[in-house]
Amino acid sequence: MTLSIWFSLFTICLLGAMSPGPSLAIVMKHSLAGSRLNGLATAWAHAAGIGVYALISLLGLAVVFHQLPILFKAISYAGAAYLAYLGFNALRSKGGIAEKMELGRAVSVFQSAKEGFLISILSPKIALFFAALFSPFVAEVSGLTEKTLMVATPFLVDGLWYTLMTLLLSSPLLLERLRRNAVIVDRLSGVMLMLLALHILLSVS
Repeated sequence: MTLSIWFSLFTICLLGAMSPGPSLAIVMKHSLAGSRLNGLATAWAHAAGIGVYALISLLGLAVVFHQLPILFKAISYAGAAYLAYLGFNALRSKGGIAEKMELGRAVSVFQSAKEGFLISILSPKIALFFAALFSPFVAEVSGLTEKTLMVATPFLVDGLWYTLMTLLLSSPLLLERLRRNAVIVDRLSGVMLMLLALHILLSVS
């Protein structure tokens, strides 16, 4: 893999990580309702899901989706259901930032990591991203080192991007302002998650 090809891969992965969506909403939720550690756990568990998709892309993810379209639909429906579940709870502030703060409940690091991983692994957007945009790079890699780099790049880019988001969200000034408006943040993230779930259902039906 040449440097120019790796840089193209890096750029695509960075743009994918930077695109707003449920991943950012989940990182925000756990950074605000929990702590910086919760946000970091969410970020790197999400990155682990990205790494899984990168790994199976080496095994021919696009081919698998082509031969077994029902698998992609299953991932899409599961992802839509999970987003709708999170969105519904956020709209009610059940399990959201406002409820956690009001009741003084601590958000476990495990819970943060679990939601981060599930948002990643059940996202049809991420599955499509790897099948359509990531898979062509497979032809450019051969040795173990290059294959390791191909998996490590999206994992590290995603983890570091959401680590940056966590650090920004946990700055004292911004953190206090967001927490004062916890109910609004819950409602907005809930609407966004529900709309994304609807979009997924319409796109695969």
